[in-house]
Amino acid sequence: MELEQPFLKLPFVFDTAVLTGEVERVLPEHWLPHPSGLPGNTAVPLVAINGEPKDGFDGQMAATQVLKDSPYLMQVVSSFGEVVARSRLMRLAPGAEVQEHVDFNYHWYSRVRIHVPVITEPSVRFFCGQDEVHMAAGEAWLFDSWRRHRVVNGSSLDRIHLVIDIAGSARFWRMVRSVQRDADISEPKRVTFNENLNPTLMTERFPAAPVMAPGEMSAIVTELMVDCSANPDNDQAVLEYYHDLLFDLVHDWRNHWSLYGFMAEGIEGYQKLLQKAQAALKPDPRVLVTQSNKVGINPIINQRLLAAALKPSRASEFVTGRS
Repeated sequence: MELEQPFLKLPFVFDTAVLTGEVERVLPEHWLPHPSGLPGNTAVPLVAINGEPKDGFDGQMAATQVLKDSPYLMQVVSSFGEVVARSRLMRLAPGAEVQEHVDFNYHWYSRVRIHVPVITEPSVRFFCGQDEVHMAAGEAWLFDSWRRHRVVNGSSLDRIHLVIDIAGSARFWRMVRSVQRDADISEPKRVTFNENLNPTLMTERFPAAPVMAPGEMSAIVTELMVDCSANPDNDQAVLEYYHDLLFDLVHDWRNHWSLYGFMAEGIEGYQKLLQKAQAALKPDPRVLVTQSNKVGINPIINQRLLAAALKPSRASEFVTGRS
């Protein structure tokens, strides 16, 4: 999610000794390779689809057995009081890096990631945009995943962070705005281990609709075209081509939505609209480039829009009665 600044430290403090103890008790077989095969990157799913230790965004989220068996980790994840999406322990081996990238798939359109460092050293550096920080153990941080970012583990230790993905309630974003505006936040909230506390964890049940709402599609397209239009290096004729292509999709999607909504009878029509838009994309993935983070337009369209706009397998989970 795009933020006003690259990094933001949240007013929370956690007990690193207790966190470290629970993390060190996680069995080796629970550490899974990065889904993209990035060297030196492994993770333990804590909140995952149906509570199964696998990677993925699209499904009902639940606590995995590792999280259920880790009472303080459960208390930390629950302490923000938010509905939690996919969350993990993320490990970066000594000397390893997370290469520079931008998170632009649909999951990140409306979600932010909280980092709680567990095991780290000052030589572990997080770069985002033009800024660089060390996130100290026991702190809580946000960062702008729409900016280019990377991580370098310059230490001799496995760097391990607890990462918690959320969309955030109004209460959470009021807190963020207060921190951004340098409001007087007296003392950070200290979340110590309470052996008598068994918190209720709220997890995402509906990460995406089976059919993207026309208003959401229009918002995604509008933001993308504004970003590309701000880049003076983009060709005006190509900008107009993509503007017309994407807003034609929005208008036809809204027209089809008004007839079918989530109904099964409309699925084929939605699929044809997406296929038509996909086929009309220019071959060069960087034929237009965003001004904000210099990402080519086609990958953003494919991941944030076309791949997310239709999930018919989820339709049974939504109320689709006629009015």
